[in-house]
Amino acid sequence: MTDTVPVRRPRKDAAANRAGLLVAAARTLAVDPGASIDAIARAAGLSRRALYGHFDDRDALLRELIASGAQRFNAIAADLDLASAPAPVVLARLTGRLWGEASHVQVAAAIALDERHVEESAAALAPLRRALMSLVRRGQDDGTLRTDVAPPTLARLIEETARTVLVRLDASSPDARSLVVRSVLSIAGLSWREAESVIAAHPDVVAEA
Repeated sequence: MTDTVPVRRPRKDAAANRAGLLVAAARTLAVDPGASIDAIARAAGLSRRALYGHFDDRDALLRELIASGAQRFNAIAADLDLASAPAPVVLARLTGRLWGEASHVQVAAAIALDERHVEESAAALAPLRRALMSLVRRGQDDGTLRTDVAPPTLARLIEETARTVLVRLDASSPDARSLVVRSVLSIAGLSWREAESVIAAHPDVVAEA
């Protein structure tokens, strides 16, 4: 009779520690993008040595955070029917739903400011960026979004506006989601009254999930 070699499975506490490290890293880096390995480990209630048991170095931890956040964001974009409503409404809805992943959004925005991870972040978020570009082109074609700048420029302005607001907002603020949505609609070409009308007519864009 052939002996079978038991398959090793990660211990539950090891998996929990890894998950806790990612959560702690997201929260810590959202506040301080330059936070050290020691600061992240302390936030997770673990030692530096324990952290290195899960990740080879700080960059390895950041890469996993980038991949995890991008997966969430791309899924939101894929789930949203870009032709389901006027472009400003869909843009507001996309922004609001992304804000639903506030902790991941903020750390992704913070990491993206680190020049060492710009290309990696851009590649990971390619599906989301394609969806945004498609939405911008549709809005410009039908005149619901500003047309004084080229589509790639407007898409980039929207992204940068959202990122700037995100890294400066307290995610726990009750008005945070609404402010992000208003900021994005503003840079997309809507007046503050038009943005208010969009939100009033479609309250789901700022509603908590």
